[in-house]
Parts: sequence; structure tokens; C-alpha cells
Amino acid sequence: MKFQNYLLAFIFILSTQLHAHCQIPCGVYDDTMRIKMIEEHTFTILKSMNYIEANQNDLKNQNQVTRWIINKEEHAQEIQKIVSEYFLTQRIKLEGDSKKNKDIYHSQLEVLHNIMLDAMKCKQTTDTKNTTSLLENLNRFVNLYFDDHGKKHLGDIK
Repeated sequence: MKFQNYLLAFIFILSTQLHAHCQIPCGVYDDTMRIKMIEEHTFTILKSMNYIEANQNDLKNQNQVTRWIINKEEHAQEIQKIVSEYFLTQRIKLEGDSKKNKDIYHSQLEVLHNIMLDAMKCKQTTDTKNTTSLLENLNRFVNLYFDDHGKKHLGDIK
């Protein structure tokens, strides 16, 4: 019986660590994948909003509407998690003291904050303008974060 308890504890610890990107200096990052994940979550939220709006008055489909509401909330939460735990915690850093680097850094922080706010608004409503704003802010972030060759801005950009 004790072995089963240890096994369950080990599985629990292992499963909680598999869900998030590590916060140790592993150096394994896939920024482009995270952007695609945010985009995919946003399109899922949009699809959820459209279903909710189309079926909100249909009593026969209320269970399914509820499931779409939960789905919308979970995907918005995932966006907030990627932004806070991946980009803000591990990837966005002030590189050097130049004015240009500070401006890029502050712009990246601002647009990531706006993405988190858009995700929050997606939880609160079914107004699709919030998904539009989210995608626009995501595009702004991509333009600030990646250079013309798809690489992250590092160091003093000249």
C-alpha cells in the first residue's frame, strides 16, 4: 500500500512539472511555437464565442453552451499563462542600457500587458472585438520581438 502512495505522489509531481515550461536555465525555448499557441487559443475562443452567441437562447443546447463557455475561459487562461510564465518571466529582458533597448523592452511589456487584458476581456464577454484586439496585439508583439529573420532581438540592436 505504501508503494502505491509513493507511486501516486511521484506521478502527481511529475504531471505538474510536465504542464509548464521549466523555470530553470535549460535554454530550450521555442518562441514561435508559443506565438502559434496563443493564436490557436484565440481562434478557439472566437469559435466558442460564436457558438455561445448563436445558441444562448436554445434551451435544448444549454449544456453544450455551458461547455463552450468553460472552453472559452480555459483558453483565455492559457493565453495569460503563456504570457506571464513564459514571456514575462523567462524571455523578456532589458538587454543593455541604450535608449533603443529600453524603448523596445517597455514596448514589449506594454503589448504583453494588453494581450493579458484582452484575454481577461474574452473571459468576461462574448464580444468578438476582444479576440480581434488580442490578435492585433499579438501581431504587434511579434513585430517587436522578432527581427526580419524570425530571430529574437538580443543585445543592442543597431
